[in-house]
Amino acid sequence: MSEVVVMRNSDFPFLPKDFIQTAEGLIFAVVSYQQHQQKVGCFLRYVKVDDRWKKVSTEEANQLLQKHYPQYLYQSTQFDAAFHAVAVEDVFVHHQPEQHLQMLLQSGPQDGLQEKLNELITILVQYGVDCDFLGLTGSMLINQQTTKSDIDLVVYGRENFNKARQAVQLALASGELNVLDRSLMEDNFQRRAGELDFDEFAWHENRKHNKAVIEGSKFDIGMVCIQDASIEDDGYYRKDGIKTIVATIIDDKFAFDFPACFKIDDQDTPEILVYTHTYVGQAKQGEKIEVSGAVEVNVSTGNRRLVVGSSREAEGEYIRVCR
Repeated sequence: MSEVVVMRNSDFPFLPKDFIQTAEGLIFAVVSYQQHQQKVGCFLRYVKVDDRWKKVSTEEANQLLQKHYPQYLYQSTQFDAAFHAVAVEDVFVHHQPEQHLQMLLQSGPQDGLQEKLNELITILVQYGVDCDFLGLTGSMLINQQTTKSDIDLVVYGRENFNKARQAVQLALASGELNVLDRSLMEDNFQRRAGELDFDEFAWHENRKHNKAVIEGSKFDIGMVCIQDASIEDDGYYRKDGIKTIVATIIDDKFAFDFPACFKIDDQDTPEILVYTHTYVGQAKQGEKIEVSGAVEVNVSTGNRRLVVGSSREAEGEYIRVCR
């Protein structure tokens, strides 16, 4: 394999989908491109218990930090939102998805899931995906996978990501990959805990081509931008209630970004920002949607936008295509 070519900012080398580890035995998933007062925006995912890494839920993570590590709780005045953040000097280990994937591909598979990973990479490359712009996140990034784990791939760059989605679509058509069966889709549905019913959820998911099955194991692909890094900006926002509207998508270029962004034909809130993966890639240009989200107002310009995923659980917030 060739050298890793993903470009990182030397001053702030942290990207979404990275994991950062602290000296106390905490592993956080990075969720933000930007610094937040010299801190890395993230969310607690794993805690070391008796020399093993234990995955924690959102509620467990918040309670643990409140009780024992309040320094990692963070209230963003910019986004009027609460999340976790770790000061750069407190990062003990920086787990980088692209480096870990290249290491695994060079060393050879150590278990059945890694064998499937190698096969998946071969299929994607066969359909035109550049392996140098792929990474591996989730449990496999810290070698905590089990036989039931998913394969969580990262694709760096929007163009590379679109190629990867097309490759998944072609491999599904050829039979090299399979769509999620009902059991896997129901598992996905339960974990997302969104506002749509199962049939609606499955319809939206099946047309995204960002997840499929290889030899019984589910995998998904997520995009991380590397040049025009982030849609986040320097504006400050305040919440202004919840709004539900029907509108038409007029621009879906950033539909799979994180946060995802849709332009719509609503004069009051012409932009939707999506901070929950459930609704990333949810709609296409020209489609009519029903959307419910939190209204945010830029305190400097007065510009308004809708945010889906204003809290981690995104209760009452959703995007559905009007069929």
